[in-house]
Amino acid sequence: MKVAVFNAKSYDREFLTAANTTYNHELSFFPFNLTQDTAVLASGFPAVSIFINNNLDRDLLKLLAGLEIKLIATRSAGFNHIDLGAAKEFNLTVVRVPAYSPYAVAEHAVGLILSLNRKIHRAYNRVRDDNFSLEGLLGFDLHGSVVGIIGTGTIGLCFARIMNGFGCKLLAYDVHQNPACLELGVEYLPLNEVLTNSDIVSLHCPLLPETFHIINAETLQHLKPGAILINTSRGGLIDTKAAIEGIKSGRIGYLGIDVYEQEENLFFEDLSNTIIQDDVFQLLQSFPNVLITAHQAFFTRNALSNIADTTLNNIREFEETGKCKNIVEKK
Repeated sequence: MKVAVFNAKSYDREFLTAANTTYNHELSFFPFNLTQDTAVLASGFPAVSIFINNNLDRDLLKLLAGLEIKLIATRSAGFNHIDLGAAKEFNLTVVRVPAYSPYAVAEHAVGLILSLNRKIHRAYNRVRDDNFSLEGLLGFDLHGSVVGIIGTGTIGLCFARIMNGFGCKLLAYDVHQNPACLELGVEYLPLNEVLTNSDIVSLHCPLLPETFHIINAETLQHLKPGAILINTSRGGLIDTKAAIEGIKSGRIGYLGIDVYEQEENLFFEDLSNTIIQDDVFQLLQSFPNVLITAHQAFFTRNALSNIADTTLNNIREFEETGKCKNIVEKK
């Protein structure tokens, strides 16, 4: 099948090209997002592939349908960047990659915790300046700490297993209890109780209407003062302005995020020679107890291989049967 691959970075080309030796699709790569202005380049392609930071709203989907595109293959587990209702209306099939490497994301979350707690990033910069003082670098043992996990699906379970290995006490909040987590000794509690009793809180739930701004001004009032808050899931889980107020007040002791609710115009691009216009993000970067990475939690060789293979297999299934086990539809 002819596929127009948008937002194709060098690593996307590498892994998709390698995986395509099995599938033999006709891939055309475009380094920019699929937009109203660039959609014309998808003309003649029955399928397009996008990534998580590419917003497909109703108007764009209508335009794609007019170009006789039939399939949208997002190279991500999340699909909140696609208007599924409009996709159904215009007879566009949407497929995703439901799992690629839960270990990658879980391990990155742990990396943020370790860096924030032991100030590894600050210590690195100090030593490079020949400053070997330990003042201000005091941390605490993870062993014996209480860790709250918001969302205990595949990634949340991986994270729970890692933190269990550190000797942490595990609490969790989820609408469904994961039996594998229960076997680890995870105790499920209401959200506010998890926030109140945890030294570290890590978010691993999908972004849904029910979870949008699950961390907000109200729920932050229940957070244990000085706790570490981690988000490697979706930016919209945290009300950023409320988080900033929580940092200022000391309610949030440390914030580690790999996602940001307005990341679409920032992440995955080199903006080092530009003036970033997002004042909220700039303020967030100014705090010494905040660590931000640019949506790289998924970014391992294992994950990229799985993403490429699943994406191309999704396209093959659709081409051969008109269906795919990884279709996502508006409920």
